[in-house]
Amino acid sequence: MEIKNYDDIGDLALDVIREVGSIGTGNAATAVSELLSANVRIKLPDVKIAGFNESMTMLGNPEEPVAAILVQMSGDMNGIMLFLLRMDFINAVLGTMLGETVSDYTELDELEISALTEVGNIIISSYVNALSGLAGLDIDLSVPAISINMLGGILSVPMIELGYETNKIMIISGKFILNQQQLDSSLLMLPDIRSLNKLITKLVAGHE
Repeated sequence: MEIKNYDDIGDLALDVIREVGSIGTGNAATAVSELLSANVRIKLPDVKIAGFNESMTMLGNPEEPVAAILVQMSGDMNGIMLFLLRMDFINAVLGTMLGETVSDYTELDELEISALTEVGNIIISSYVNALSGLAGLDIDLSVPAISINMLGGILSVPMIELGYETNKIMIISGKFILNQQQLDSSLLMLPDIRSLNKLITKLVAGHE
């Protein structure tokens, strides 16, 4: 059945996307472990579909400063992937990777931004690779870009780009464990409706 918006996504499709999330974040944990030369684990992620205002409530204060890695999807799927980076995650990565931490986003230098962009890109790529592998789709990713803004400003980016098709966001949330520290992670996926139909058709076909 063709879906017309994100609200039409059924429980089976969400379960399959959750399964993809588990594989993708598991692969991401392995890749980040190798990059940081440290043990990184991930708790099973959850997947939710939420409107803009509900997403704000779920993700935090709209005026909270955050960093985000943004990647455009093209090929068999068009849309946006966003990985949110909060200060505890940033400092856990920088402390392990570079032996340094920051107290404010404005303190991030070019090397630190490059390191965070690499980690965010690994996490996004791991998820998309799991998605393309299970669905048999050829998905291309743009060069990752980092943005530092208030949470509300970050979330407005996909809404502006795809708001003509949907006012919903797919949120894949989980917890990374690094050096015994539990770190919240939020990956936002916004394929356009054509791509979403293609994805769900491919994924659900093998689970019915």
